[in-house]
Amino acid sequence: MKNISWKLILVIIVVIAAVIYIIPSMKPTWWPHKKINLGLDLQGGMHLVLEVDTEKALESTIERIRLEILNLLKKERISFLSVERVNGSKISVRLQGEDNSNSFEQFLSKEFKDLRVVSKSTDDGVLSIVLDLPEEETNNIKKLATSQALETIRNRIDQFGVSEPDIRHQGEKRILIQLPGIRDTQRAKDLIGKTALLEFKLVDEAHDVNAAKKGNIPPGSEILAQITKNLETNQEIKNYFLIKKQTLLTGANLTDARVQIDSQFNEPYVSITFDKKGGRTFAKITEENVKKRLAIVLDDHVYSAPVIQEKITGGEARITGSFTLEEAKDLAIALRAGALPAPVKILEERTVGPSLGADSINKGLVSVYVGGILVALFMIMYYKGSGLIADFALILNIILIAGGLAGFQATLTLPGIAGIILTIGMAVDANILIFERIREELGIGKTPRAAVDAGYNKATLTILDANVTTLIAALVLFQFGTGPVKGFAITLSLGVIASLFTSLIMTRLVFDYFLINRKVKILSI
Repeated sequence: MKNISWKLILVIIVVIAAVIYIIPSMKPTWWPHKKINLGLDLQGGMHLVLEVDTEKALESTIERIRLEILNLLKKERISFLSVERVNGSKISVRLQGEDNSNSFEQFLSKEFKDLRVVSKSTDDGVLSIVLDLPEEETNNIKKLATSQALETIRNRIDQFGVSEPDIRHQGEKRILIQLPGIRDTQRAKDLIGKTALLEFKLVDEAHDVNAAKKGNIPPGSEILAQITKNLETNQEIKNYFLIKKQTLLTGANLTDARVQIDSQFNEPYVSITFDKKGGRTFAKITEENVKKRLAIVLDDHVYSAPVIQEKITGGEARITGSFTLEEAKDLAIALRAGALPAPVKILEERTVGPSLGADSINKGLVSVYVGGILVALFMIMYYKGSGLIADFALILNIILIAGGLAGFQATLTLPGIAGIILTIGMAVDANILIFERIREELGIGKTPRAAVDAGYNKATLTILDANVTTLIAALVLFQFGTGPVKGFAITLSLGVIASLFTSLIMTRLVFDYFLINRKVKILSI
């Protein structure tokens, strides 16, 4: 009786927990738990394949090294003619005079020993040295750029609010993204593809922007546009600025970005907060450039270029523009998640409609119903009353799988439904092993109670061996498989665990109830 009581309590607790998690999927809005997540193939959504421009990431690294060399040469007072980036990923240094050449080579071996000397030549006393990064380091930069891009995109999508997105590597520089249930696909693409490189640069007010537009761009400056949108007519207006190329501060020092509403004009803007280092740098920039215009540049577009009236302390600033509320929210998300290390390009885009998902769900459910009914009829016809117990365990098994999917917030996919159908057959397979053992024991003259005890004891090890090996295979599929394969592995794993529970604990509880409490003398098997 003690044995029956603890099994009964366990079964009741597990079933109640499963039902609690299943209820939201039956569409009551008042229930606190979340419903079962449906995959892209069931509820529709967006499928994207992106390619990371890893060459740009390499060029950015080379440009950063070039600027470091330039600044350190000035600091060490080593005279040079030029330090330029050539062929995208190489640095060309030109020096004149033997003393400068020797000093530079010593400087290079001390400060930049990881750089590789590609070529060295002397012409009319001018030493030209071409440098680049070793191939192994180049490959690491490209690989890291793809990994950083994936994590940045994952952070953006998490803040965007997509449940159970599938984001993973595909090859060396491609990223596969599946966003189930998303409807505003254009907004999602804009958010994912935004590089979000935030820079603070001074406006070049010493030269004429109109002359620069005609091709007379002064060294160290560039032309960037500010695009504003008339919210009433939806027309875009471009204003051009002559901006100094030197970046004074970047978004790498941001700690937060939030949408605020301007109380005076009732327009949204993005409020940004810097860390301590960024706050000190921003205060220094504003102190040294009072009455000058500071451009806030995002992805080579000027968002605003206000005049610095005084030193700004506190480490806070704002980005204004002709934003809609959604545009301001997406900009804040992109800034919080960080800039992409390199631009990304959409190679493949597919939108799966919800009607296709509904059709898949209906066909999958029909498969579950048909498979379940056929198995249930077979068990009743072949094992009679005991077959009814197995069918009851089968129903409980499906309830536990659904509860597990909802409880762990796993995603149900079309292959996942296939896993449930497979589980239906596996669930009764354990009962068949037990029932055949019981028949053998009854055949040699044992009492029903002794036959049930012997049947469960002798079949348990075989059932555990078969199910545990299946569970190991399912876990391997989950670890190394892609999205649809993972969906199959999840339902298969939950089905194996539920099958062990229902066949070894729940059905034994029912047999013990009839044999001990009801004193049944003949088994219907």
